[in-house]
Amino acid sequence: MPIHLWFGAIFVVAFALAVPLVIAAEHAGRRAGLVDTPRRGEVQRYILPRTGGYGIYAAFWLAVGFSFVVAPADLERLPADNERLVGVLLGSLMLLPLALADDRRRLSPWPQFAGQIAAAMVPVLFGVRMAEIATPNGPLELPELLAAPLAVFWIVAMVNAINLIDNMDGLAGGISGIASAVLFLRSAWFGQYSIAVLPLALSGSCLGFLTRNWHPSRVIMGSSGALFLGYMLGVITLLGGVKIGTAFLVLAVPIVDVLWVMYRRLAQGRSPFRGGDAQHLPHRLRLLGWSDSAIVLFLYSVCGLIGGAVLFTHSALPTLEKLVMSGVVVVGVLALIVVVARVTSPPTGPIRGEQAEPRCQ
Repeated sequence: MPIHLWFGAIFVVAFALAVPLVIAAEHAGRRAGLVDTPRRGEVQRYILPRTGGYGIYAAFWLAVGFSFVVAPADLERLPADNERLVGVLLGSLMLLPLALADDRRRLSPWPQFAGQIAAAMVPVLFGVRMAEIATPNGPLELPELLAAPLAVFWIVAMVNAINLIDNMDGLAGGISGIASAVLFLRSAWFGQYSIAVLPLALSGSCLGFLTRNWHPSRVIMGSSGALFLGYMLGVITLLGGVKIGTAFLVLAVPIVDVLWVMYRRLAQGRSPFRGGDAQHLPHRLRLLGWSDSAIVLFLYSVCGLIGGAVLFTHSALPTLEKLVMSGVVVVGVLALIVVVARVTSPPTGPIRGEQAEPRCQ
């Protein structure tokens, strides 16, 4: 099978499986009572199953398994890559009981962090590392003493970036799908075909989920989806050469937004993990009178434009143009967040209720 047809088949299978699996997870969530009940002042208006992420999870791994069955005969798979993939699978399995516990009775931040760290350590034990940092003068190798802990830190950071942006219909799933598509193209352009299938399958699974999560949604992804998407994006950026810069830029909106909100809460003498203050950018845009769909499409556009710029400046090593673009993206996103925060009046009530973060919708 030609490589382009192989890629196309994997994407179609991931999407086609995600649609019925998310629906099945939706019905199972209702029967099991794993639902999200809106609280006073929330964006969400209806009781919804918070189990859509289990459909994303299953569709992704089934599509990855399918990629092995129909792989081109001349596709090169290194034994080390297969070993790391086993570690990624085992780490993702460790997320399931953590997600189920949080979906049942909203865990506080510290048990969540402990579970996230434990899950992130599994692929690291199987060889996933932040082994080097790309510089204009070539890759800078990191000592093992730093490579493993930095990999764990990065995976956990990505988990929480997606976890905290999951506060509006279609937002986390769409942004994760866009980031996955960009990572797929970068991996494919580097000739890392066996690794490129991971973000490709993730993107297809996200798109299938959005058929049930577009506003007004019928199901939300819950902790299983937010934890899994963040985990996979973190791991994918570490496989086949570090692509942290790519992920950081494409996900600059949720990452900078989370950092800004944490800074504002600390400046107010509050816990950075205590929500219910309408500080996040989507909430602020809603205070300006934007509809949920308009907010989501706007943030999709920002992430998509940044992703397009990243692909347009594609190169093996950072260049001056890429460094300038990175600075412009970070400053631009921060300026957007600050300006929107300044022009919106202070909220008078909670948007998500007085609850601890990190959490999902």
